[in-house]
Amino acid sequence: MKPAAFTYHRARDVDGAVDLLSELGDDAKIIAGGQSLVPMMNFRLARPAHLVDVTALPGLSGISTDEEGLHIGPLTTHRAVETAPDSLLGPDHAVLREAMAWVGHLPIRTLGTVGGSLAHGDATAEWCLLAVLLDARVVVRGPGGAQRTIEAADLFLGFYMTTLAPDEVIVDVVFPRPAPHCALTEFAERAGDFAAVAAAVDLDLAADGTVRGGRVALGGVAPAPVRVPEAEAVLQNGGPAGPELFAACAEAAEAAIDPPSDADGSSDYRRVLARTLIVRACEEAAAR
Repeated sequence: MKPAAFTYHRARDVDGAVDLLSELGDDAKIIAGGQSLVPMMNFRLARPAHLVDVTALPGLSGISTDEEGLHIGPLTTHRAVETAPDSLLGPDHAVLREAMAWVGHLPIRTLGTVGGSLAHGDATAEWCLLAVLLDARVVVRGPGGAQRTIEAADLFLGFYMTTLAPDEVIVDVVFPRPAPHCALTEFAERAGDFAAVAAAVDLDLAADGTVRGGRVALGGVAPAPVRVPEAEAVLQNGGPAGPELFAACAEAAEAAIDPPSDADGSSDYRRVLARTLIVRACEEAAAR
């Protein structure tokens, strides 16, 4: 398949990209790595009349830390995160590096970008799930240099829908707090395929290994990645990190969710899969 005809534009800086998006209107789309948009265009699922290439915009790639937390530039590739040294992604953010192994295949990780994944808003995408779990903040710039910060909890609206305006560009992604006991796992029929269900857990562990609380997020069980407060309530009650607590947490999540049925599995299948994956993620998080 080939995409429908479009006009290509190459932006030189962020303000220029915003100006192009404002001028071209709803028929324009940003392209960076193109690992999500291009396949949709090839299958005619997306038909933008204009593509605004932001790949070469200066200052939008790289990983750094300051008092606000861990900053990841939106043009940073998945592979750059996967291979980042401990000096950039130490134990407090190791889950970000390790989660990249679940992102497609190596060519996709080499070209695909963090900001592109978040803007695409796939409910099973690793970056979307981690953003919701870890309270990430997405900084965007719009017309006139206006800048605003979107909390991850407010970013995703539904299937491939976000609260980003058509003329806004992501300029920073911030993870504000450490997550030393965090893990992400998922299941797909084949390695590199889209996940049927993905689960991520961030445990609050005491020095003696006792669970004092935690967060649980799931992808593939709703139109957007979701936290599961019923499962988090079980962790909040505390107890030894082990099979009994983790099973109770997973069972609470299974009872709370109402996943869709589609070609990848029935609603009941996704519930059971979510339960299994949450236990696995809890075990991996506790073992850090």
